[in-house]
Amino acid sequence: MAQPSPSYTVALHLEVPASQKAVTTLVDTASATGAIVNGVDVADTDGDTLFVDLTADTRDSKHRGELVEALKQLDGVIVHNVGDSTFLAHVGGKVEVTPRTPIHNRRDLARVYTPGVARVCKAIHDHPERARQLTIKKNTVAVVTDGTAVLGLGDIGPEAAMPVMEGKAVLFKQFGDVDAWPVALDTKDPEEIIKIVKAIAPAYGGINLEDIAAPKCFDIEARLREELDIPVFHDDQHGTAIVTLAALINALKVVGKKIEDVRIVLSGVGAAGSAIAKLLMAHGATDIVGYGRSGALNSEHTEGMNEHRKWLAENTNPRHVSGTLKEGLKGADVFIGVSSGNLLEPRTWQS
Repeated sequence: MAQPSPSYTVALHLEVPASQKAVTTLVDTASATGAIVNGVDVADTDGDTLFVDLTADTRDSKHRGELVEALKQLDGVIVHNVGDSTFLAHVGGKVEVTPRTPIHNRRDLARVYTPGVARVCKAIHDHPERARQLTIKKNTVAVVTDGTAVLGLGDIGPEAAMPVMEGKAVLFKQFGDVDAWPVALDTKDPEEIIKIVKAIAPAYGGINLEDIAAPKCFDIEARLREELDIPVFHDDQHGTAIVTLAALINALKVVGKKIEDVRIVLSGVGAAGSAIAKLLMAHGATDIVGYGRSGALNSEHTEGMNEHRKWLAENTNPRHVSGTLKEGLKGADVFIGVSSGNLLEPRTWQS
């Protein structure tokens, strides 16, 4: 059973009888449902009644409902409001623009905007390289998506992809102090995406491609790398591959094995899987078998494959393994899963 998670934190505003026992009963009841209570605060009182704010982590939406129903059954308890902390964290979005140069008076305005800004514009016109010094280009990344391959959710569109893009912008700022801005594009046409990104590139110091479906993501990234003079990074490929290699290096140290000697099973041969395979091979891996929906990729059966999947089939699976993912796990040293969930049962490893 899944454990309670901060992804499903519920915030409850309750009315209870004014006694210590009533508050204790709230906590005991919530805990009995399997929820993890992480906050109980008395918000107000009118003498005989307490108004209590209780927050707890639950497993999922169903578990949250069970918790609410259990509290409603307690004598004297009235549930006034049920809030989802994850949704509350998204109200109004997760990023904002704040000025680095505040305007307090007319003198500030003259420097930040008109007429002083014209001198800076002319300086950049005469020396375009100064844009990196005198504009946000120095420290700003565009997080670009078309919403076609979001977080295992698939093609949910640019609007629904925005919370993920905002989250990525928050990570850039929080962990790297890099300003980032979501750019969700209402087009699935690779040529149009390339054209739009090239058109907005002057404002940014880098492009982070995010949640764009394979195989078009490979071509988009390659073209933009070739045609732009700023870094282009596809997180689903390169970010995933980097952390996978780091984890594998450490895991192999623990078990005392070398990467060139292990058999690696890779579930998922889209953007992430392809990049992982290439990076592991560059680090010395020699025996990788990738699995898609139709089974193991094999150089003997490449008809109908796009050029990227065909390359993977021709450059991995040296033993020409065939069959299903479950069959391929027999004798494997490493399993890497970057496809759909719930494809395997734990007992698979013992079969």
